[in-house]
Amino acid sequence: MKIDLTDTTASKINKALVQGRRAIGTPAVGMVLTMVIVTDEENAYDSIRAAEEASHEHPSRTLVVIKRHARTLRDRTTSRLDAEVRVGTEAGTGETVVLRTYGEVSDHADSVVLPLLLPDAPVVVWWPVDAPETPSKDPLGALAQRRITDLYAVERPMQVLETRAGNYAPGDTDLAWTRLTLWRSMLAAALDQARAKVTSAAVEAEADNPSAELLARWLEARLNVRVDRVVTAGPVVTAVRLGTANGEIVIDRPEGPLATLTLPGQPPRTLALKVRTTSELIAEELRRLDADEMYAIALKGEATKENA
Repeated sequence: MKIDLTDTTASKINKALVQGRRAIGTPAVGMVLTMVIVTDEENAYDSIRAAEEASHEHPSRTLVVIKRHARTLRDRTTSRLDAEVRVGTEAGTGETVVLRTYGEVSDHADSVVLPLLLPDAPVVVWWPVDAPETPSKDPLGALAQRRITDLYAVERPMQVLETRAGNYAPGDTDLAWTRLTLWRSMLAAALDQARAKVTSAAVEAEADNPSAELLARWLEARLNVRVDRVVTAGPVVTAVRLGTANGEIVIDRPEGPLATLTLPGQPPRTLALKVRTTSELIAEELRRLDADEMYAIALKGEATKENA
């Protein structure tokens, strides 16, 4: 069910949500969090779709904030809020409100979002594109327990990565880090099997890949070795090589969803290592709402106390 509201207010939007739930006979008590997506019109469709797919695992109220650029003098001088309320099958397993702001309302989007948050429920803010330099100090970011950005969406990811490292606050995370979960799990399992001290390491990836840089920093912090960055044709991370006295530990994924694991003294084996969809990444991030300490370590390149 969809309800369109033009030149509206947060109060009218809340009434429309109640009206929509009554019409389809669905209560709001099953929702576990509020997700705020701050995006532009171009990326709104894909972002909403990813959030709705993730809502099958995490039923939530999704608030999509789209700040519209002024095209006419009237747009520049008029403050207006338009909304589209979606409930039922139109919104996954939760409910979705698309907020389009014009004029001065765009500068105070937090005042629009605040009355629409689920009471006593965690808040997650996701910027698919155009994230602020300091997410925790952004008016919308300040409302959230978790703040999700994506280094893959910026023109100069390495430069922005350094900015994020300097501005990090507990609760920040990035999908470039989430994309590494399978890599990190397989590397940890391989090291458990090999039971040998790592003396050298290399991460192979396409140039300026933020996930590869975060993976290299994480390995340096955890293993206390220098990690070489080797540029390949990609796509994304293609291999990790860990040198030991017994031989190399290698996870190699030149392309496709399969990788080859090689351990010293053992035959190669094939592993599933697919590139996951955005909805899968978002669903993973919503499973934990506390600070991601491993992301902070990788972002700043700092060794843990036990490895220092």
